[in-house]
Parts: sequence; C-alpha cells; structure tokens
Amino acid sequence: MQEYTCIFYETADGRRPAEEFIESLDVETQDKFIIKQQLLQDFGPQLRYPHTDHLGEGILELRFKGKEGQIRVLFFFFYGKRIIFTHGFVKKTQKAPRKEIEIAQERKKDFLTRNK
Repeated sequence: MQEYTCIFYETADGRRPAEEFIESLDVETQDKFIIKQQLLQDFGPQLRYPHTDHLGEGILELRFKGKEGQIRVLFFFFYGKRIIFTHGFVKKTQKAPRKEIEIAQERKKDFLTRNK
C-alpha cells in the first residue's frame, strides 16, 4: 500500500542529520519511528494529528514518544510523492522551538536548490 517514499535529507558533505538522529535513539524508540514512518508512507498528507502536525511554510513534524521523551522528526513533501526528513530532536518545550523550524526551512531550501 506504500504510496509515498521517505528520503533522508543529505547535506552537501554527505551527512544525513535525520538518519543520524534516529540512529542515536534507543532501539525501542527507533522501532516506534519505523511504525510512524510506515504510516506516513501509507497515508502521506492524509496522516494528521496526533501523528503529524503542520509547523508552517510546508514544514511538518512526525510525532511520537520514546524513552528519551517527546520525539519530533521534521519533514516536507516533495514532488513525486516523496517525503524528505530534514532532522529530528527531543522536544523539551510546549511548542516546537523556532530554531528547529528554521533549520528545517534552510534544509528544505537547500534541497530544492540542489534538486530542481
């Protein structure tokens, strides 16, 4: 049923910040990410809160709880039913920190520039 394809954003020097973040998490938390990722691939933009939330300017967050706390992996949709994961973080405040949204926006802009 997989409709969408998930891709980890890659920096110009070959790093994949979202993938590195996921790999740094506890194994059980990584399993939860895989389940949420599968839901996102199956339902795309139809997957709504509490699984995802829109943060503005085309940036969304994949939401789940792990041993580390509230986990957020930021992403955007790209042409051809692709989902680009920009990075992740452990949420420690009520709202997603502006800094994290700005990082996702910068990476989205970089991705779009390099993948016209």
